[in-house]
Amino acid sequence: MKWVKGRQESGYYKMKIFISGYFKCDMYLLKFNKGSLIDPHVDPVNDEYEHHRINIILKKAKDGGVFICKNTIFSNSFIKYFRPDVEEHSVTRINRGNRYVLSIGWLKQKNKKK
Repeated sequence: MKWVKGRQESGYYKMKIFISGYFKCDMYLLKFNKGSLIDPHVDPVNDEYEHHRINIILKKAKDGGVFICKNTIFSNSFIKYFRPDVEEHSVTRINRGNRYVLSIGWLKQKNKKK
């Protein structure tokens, strides 16, 4: 396992812990250093699926690094459960310290209409 740059090219890093194409799920450790952020975006997926994600904040930054998503399924100070395929989400700039997040995601097949 090694750290690689995150998809948003915004300064955060990710380490793949687990990924399964068969079960359509993944787990990553995310590292946000000072200056990193994630701009508002959605993560589109194939129309047959819903994308679900739970982010568990293992370590908060000393200043900044706030997760923003208007419509979460569940949220408290350490757990964020949301639909990244339909809800715009972002992380504010880390001004001081580091932020670590365990991110678990899966695709759920939508119910087919008869």
